[in-house]
Amino acid sequence: MLTAFIVRSIPECPLFCAGSRFCTIGPHPDVFGYTIEENTYMQEVLQMVSHEFGPLIKSKFVERPNRFILKCRLEDGEEVTVHLPDPGRLKELLIPGCDVMLRYVDDPKRKTNWSAVLVSRGDGGWVGVNAQLPNALAKGAVQKDLIKEFAGWTYVRAEYKKGRSRWDLLMEHPDGRKMVVEVKGVSLVDAKGAGAFPDAVTARGARHVSELGDIAREEGWEAALFFVAQRDDIHSISPARHIDPAFADAMEEANRAGVNIIGRKCTVTADKMTMDTNEPLKIII
Repeated sequence: MLTAFIVRSIPECPLFCAGSRFCTIGPHPDVFGYTIEENTYMQEVLQMVSHEFGPLIKSKFVERPNRFILKCRLEDGEEVTVHLPDPGRLKELLIPGCDVMLRYVDDPKRKTNWSAVLVSRGDGGWVGVNAQLPNALAKGAVQKDLIKEFAGWTYVRAEYKKGRSRWDLLMEHPDGRKMVVEVKGVSLVDAKGAGAFPDAVTARGARHVSELGDIAREEGWEAALFFVAQRDDIHSISPARHIDPAFADAMEEANRAGVNIIGRKCTVTADKMTMDTNEPLKIII
């Protein structure tokens, strides 16, 4: 189960309320002893959407017997079996000897007591490898109205079934329109910072994107595809046609149908992952 992610909204302006310290419409000097700079900093901090990992243990990657299992070596030399919560290929990341941060889980019902959380990029940075985390961060961001492309829309619920699929998020507009949002986590990035999705053939993903196009054409409905990169060394996202041409075709058709395709990156440390809600990634189709 994911640990709680941090989502905080900003209190009302102290010039008009009964005692809130920080202002949503602009910092004020000398209010409750805070300077303009301090108020500005706090506004940025309080709008973060983060996931804290908790205690992690460093290991070295040995091998990947199957999609969901890794073999890693702890610093004391013990080799352990690790659950990998990401079915992607990750071949650009999972290089023998690379650092993998693990979480120990004391649960007798599990087949292994270890889960992979982060993989090193090789340049001192980290990449998240929990496929559930992008959904949690996206949900937190839209609940607090931190994604400007969704301005005016209100979060309704997660896991909404429409048509043949269950969608990650459902939102609604005051004018009565509804919107389904599909969230995709991105891990594949080239040396120049260009991201691509998927990193493995995904017939299910292509079908989802095709269905988004169908929904976008329906009266009273909108659809969005929200890419969340679990790394910060990325400036754009495009369909990985060289890996999955069917997905690339579906994404191009969805774009023509009016699907809102957006992306955000995350700052990742060994302690937490924080979505950069203010800086959209460039979508190249």
